[in-house]
Amino acid sequence: MRKTIKTYLRLIGFASLAIACSFSSANAQSAGLAVKAQQAYMIDAETGTVLLSLNENASFPPASLAKLMTVEVMMDALKNGQVTPETSYPVSEYAWRTGGAPSRTSTMFAALKSSVSINDLLTGIIVQNANDGCIVAAEGMAGSDAAFAKKMNDRAKELGLTGSAFANSTGLPDAANKTTAKDMVMLAKHIHDSYSDRYPLFTKPDFEWNRIFQRNKNSLLSLGNGIDGLGLGFAEGHGFSAVISAERDGRRIYLTLAGMEDDKTRQDEAKRVVDWGLTAFQKRNLYQKDETVGSISVYGGASSSIDLAVHETISVLVPLNNPDRLSGRIVYNWPLNAPLEAGYNAATLKIFSGERLLREVPLYTTAAVSEGTLSQNAAGALKELLFFWL
Repeated sequence: MRKTIKTYLRLIGFASLAIACSFSSANAQSAGLAVKAQQAYMIDAETGTVLLSLNENASFPPASLAKLMTVEVMMDALKNGQVTPETSYPVSEYAWRTGGAPSRTSTMFAALKSSVSINDLLTGIIVQNANDGCIVAAEGMAGSDAAFAKKMNDRAKELGLTGSAFANSTGLPDAANKTTAKDMVMLAKHIHDSYSDRYPLFTKPDFEWNRIFQRNKNSLLSLGNGIDGLGLGFAEGHGFSAVISAERDGRRIYLTLAGMEDDKTRQDEAKRVVDWGLTAFQKRNLYQKDETVGSISVYGGASSSIDLAVHETISVLVPLNNPDRLSGRIVYNWPLNAPLEAGYNAATLKIFSGERLLREVPLYTTAAVSEGTLSQNAAGALKELLFFWL
């Protein structure tokens, strides 16, 4: 019975005990931006504010965007010392035929039976969108492309990319390949933040391999509006896509646009949406570090409730024009039982603009709560029981 009560109360904590607070702000969608894409998602790097969202959790075929996951696995292996930049792998016939010169796909033209270092493979994949580079790395690091895809999926799970699955290292057509606009933004931010020493590869203007010179395949780099990565994709039946990071005047944004009808639309939308994201907003501080935001009931404790606070300054971006209202909702991890340490993540503050979620902020207990006396526990149990019957 007690387990049933706790489960019910936990559901109430999520569904009905959200308390609203409001403060002046604005709704990014009310700024009137419409995009020519089927999926879109953009966040501000510093505050995590969601600036644009459209079907951000809907699946689409990643095509060459899957290479960003391949790049992440390679960079992670380099960072952890599992491989070195000089580690070399042979070019198999499968890699050569599937992703090399005979494939008529994007390639670094790695010669059959030659060896290529991790450093050059990474450069070929990022600059030349090289399918052969992906397969050579996959076979060298995992034994086969399929085995490497398992590494990609395991790593995606670790990073919280819950809407993504990969069947190969290249993104070449396979029904099992899928991702979301939100996942791609999360991956882009992770790559930029975790591998800052290698991130400049995304802006490398050209790369020559096997005596063949190729310019960077990411045409968005030439727009001149702060874009410095990450990749482009095209899938039959879904259209053109892009994962973008851009920085201007100390502000950085991450953006996915997917399902556009042609390359010109992708170019135009990338410029327009990035410009909007970097110029149409201002930062507003909502809470200072360690500021109390709310409180939560504690059962079986010397105190019946405890305050909740943020552990960092909380800011969001709001549009420069058309001010509106934000709302804050506290979602409790209910019920909370003593004893309890200070700094326990007991709730989440969700900040909305209209119905659109801008960001989620963890809330922490401000003090410890010891177990209560017998009479305090009895009072707490009665309170819990009465609440259950309400």
